[in-house]
Amino acid sequence: MTADSNFTPHTLDLFKGIALFTPGGDLVYCIDPQKQSRWHLQLCAVLQEMLGLSEPPHFLVPCYTATIDRWFNPRTQQLQTFAEACPSVLRYQPLLNAIFGVEDLDWQAVTYPEGVCDPRVLNSYRNQFPQLWQDHDLVIRYEKNETRSLSTAQGNSVLSWSPSRQDDEAEGYVLRLFVAGNNPATAHILKNLYELLERSLQRPYTLKVIDIHKHPELAELNQVTATPTLVKVWPRPVRRIIGNLDDFTTIARVLQPSPTNYRQRN
Repeated sequence: MTADSNFTPHTLDLFKGIALFTPGGDLVYCIDPQKQSRWHLQLCAVLQEMLGLSEPPHFLVPCYTATIDRWFNPRTQQLQTFAEACPSVLRYQPLLNAIFGVEDLDWQAVTYPEGVCDPRVLNSYRNQFPQLWQDHDLVIRYEKNETRSLSTAQGNSVLSWSPSRQDDEAEGYVLRLFVAGNNPATAHILKNLYELLERSLQRPYTLKVIDIHKHPELAELNQVTATPTLVKVWPRPVRRIIGNLDDFTTIARVLQPSPTNYRQRN
């Protein structure tokens, strides 16, 4: 537990956060300023839909979870923070600190009774949920009944997500960005693209970042021959921008629905 002295409370600083990891390292989390929900079932449902699982992976709770609570103590007049994580996810402390906006916070290890979170039991789910043991570079922020775009965290994918929406039935935009590794050039592209989407799009959107080195099959499926490539999957028709993603005017024009395909090459 930590306490920040000489702190004037603000509602935006008080929240409860829950993070749910997969064995492969993917992450879905929520920040609840109202502290009214535990969210675990919703987070399992997000993973089910995002990864195409046969059912919600409830076995991940509590063995791959982390929780944080920030509140104002009227007696001490200080902001206090309590954060705990399962031993299996303690190695992700820097990522947890980044997504919850807390610096250099030490997370306490959760202690469970003997037999709970037995690695052999957890591994028995691997055949049923093989996707959970794969690293998809997903860092997803979930907000109930909302869509929210995300900033990068340690080079992971930038995504926004709203529940119960498939690619071919989306109410907003479905975008895929194909890159070649996590590097300064990729970070620059993500920053500029994120700013453009936040400023220009008036509808919800999903932006999935795909590393062609890790997922060459997806690059082939989406007919990607060079990086970076931005693919607008929805609304139809499918459109691509290959190479220069600094031209905001061109990107904005490509994102607009049109009866004809458009492709720009460097």
